[in-house]
Amino acid sequence: MKTFLFSIFILTCLQVDAQNHVISLQESKQAAIAYSYTLKNSELRITSAKTDIAAAKSDYLPSVSATGVGLLGFKDFVSAMPPLLEKGINNFYLVGVTGTQSLYAGGKIKTGNQLAALQLQVSQIRRKQSADSVMLLTEQKYWNLVNIQEQQKTILANETLLNEVLKMQKDMLAAGLIARNDLLKVKVQLSQLMVNKSKLQNGRRVALLDFSMYTGLPFDSLMVMQDTLNKNRLPVIPSVQPDTSLDRNANYQLLTKRIEGEKLQTRLANGDNLPSLAIGLSASQTGSVNSGIESNFAPASFVTLSIPISNGLWGRGKQKVQKQKINEQIAQNDFRDGQNQLRVGIIRYWYDMQDQITQITYAKDNLEQATENLKVNKDNYKAGLATISEVLDAQTAYQQASSTVVTAFADFYVRVAIYNYVTAKTEDHP
Repeated sequence: MKTFLFSIFILTCLQVDAQNHVISLQESKQAAIAYSYTLKNSELRITSAKTDIAAAKSDYLPSVSATGVGLLGFKDFVSAMPPLLEKGINNFYLVGVTGTQSLYAGGKIKTGNQLAALQLQVSQIRRKQSADSVMLLTEQKYWNLVNIQEQQKTILANETLLNEVLKMQKDMLAAGLIARNDLLKVKVQLSQLMVNKSKLQNGRRVALLDFSMYTGLPFDSLMVMQDTLNKNRLPVIPSVQPDTSLDRNANYQLLTKRIEGEKLQTRLANGDNLPSLAIGLSASQTGSVNSGIESNFAPASFVTLSIPISNGLWGRGKQKVQKQKINEQIAQNDFRDGQNQLRVGIIRYWYDMQDQITQITYAKDNLEQATENLKVNKDNYKAGLATISEVLDAQTAYQQASSTVVTAFADFYVRVAIYNYVTAKTEDHP
């Protein structure tokens, strides 16, 4: 009795442990997002962009510098001249501080700040783009494992079927109703099935290892994907028509930011051709140590005005602005072309989902026919109206049809994931 209770306890623990290995699609995505080094680098780039913003804002503040000069001669610079100068002067120092405040720099300071802010926006968009890409790849790997799990169920079902046929063959052989050659045909078919079963198991281990390494989840050969494929009904397409709105699309947003960036670069280049105005204060202290003369403190203020003439009329500055305006036109053309390509891609992936529904329909019809064909051949064989080769051919067709249905369903969910990715609906379908 104790042994029986202990066995029940062990089985219960194993069942609980097995449940702990089940993982959902949402958990897979969350793990991949937390683990991805690509996203970690994206966060670092955002932090770097924020430091650029802080640096650009510092250009609004005054520029302060300090200067110090000291001279010590081996001989006197100035000889003693009593009674005016009791000691000769052999040293001299100058200490000065200068502060400059830019009043106008051709708009380059403001433009520089706008460029820094734009770069932060671009980094944030790229971070979202990377996150969507990680979730898409995770979902593809997840459904690949679901497909393998369902294929294993198909293998097991056909293994059971062949074992039933093999048992029937053994009984008929013992009764002298069939030749031994018929029994060997079934064994050969079953052996081939076991080879395929082994290959599928090895493929699952490799796919599971790849999944674990990508998501950062500990590798466990007992891990099972939570989702299964309900093959009794057709899946539903997430939208009745292609959603070609691009406002949330990361690639579209990057195209618009590129246009903004080129315009700001043009303003920055043009700023080199505009006047600049700055004011400043300076203070200096000069003197000599132990020379008998007093130090001198000299405060001053100044205004600087710089007006570039040749640079903006016929020099490099003018050519730089013209080149930058060409870059603006290129960005505009790339935007229009990219916008069209994105919309075409969305429509194409939407029709891919439609085509996959058709594939599922045909695959289900084929499976239904293969199932009926197998049943008829088994009944005919029992009645002596069909050969074992015909039964085995029907079993092979049934196995292939079952496998095709599983793959068709799994491929549909992969196509849905791709469609959600290109329409920027990854967050809506986590």
